[in-house]
Amino acid sequence: QRKQLCEYLFSKGYAGEKVLEAMMRVPRHLFLESGFHQHAYLDKAFPIAAGQTISHPSTVAWQSELLELQTGMKVLEIGTGCGYQAAVLIELGVKVFTIERQKELIDFSKKMFKTLGLRAEQKFGDGFKGMPVFAPFDRIIVTCGAPFVPKELLKQLKAGGIMIIPVGDETQKMIRIRKELDNTFIQEV
Repeated sequence: QRKQLCEYLFSKGYAGEKVLEAMMRVPRHLFLESGFHQHAYLDKAFPIAAGQTISHPSTVAWQSELLELQTGMKVLEIGTGCGYQAAVLIELGVKVFTIERQKELIDFSKKMFKTLGLRAEQKFGDGFKGMPVFAPFDRIIVTCGAPFVPKELLKQLKAGGIMIIPVGDETQKMIRIRKELDNTFIQEV
């Protein structure tokens, strides 16, 4: 089922081979409640704890691809959720720093990472404040919708870095922000 999902995502152009190979190594069904296991490899979002959702696999693939990752990069993830996106990033060979504001979810993701033998620097707190102690980051990915682009996160992005963030209240647009070497920003929708 995981292979069929990845073939579907590739056929739709959401991501290239490197991202999809990482997704093949992550058992998405383990990140869902047992009642949803039969739907784990469909391109759907599902409810998880604390009134949140696990993203569509297509969103995970697309955001991961948009980051233009290279092995060894430092990546800050805002919105750990159940940990699925972070697990995919870890499988892509980057150092993941992730923040979650829901205690139930950060506890779940810590347990999942231990079960799967994955390592990430995890923090319980306000993601819009980032992790300045570990900054700057090569990449920043915001997995939850945001009403605006948090300035504190832009400060923590390395010159030459990329941030991916869905922005908007009712309707969201995926924004890719590149921080130029002169510390100016270029945004693409």
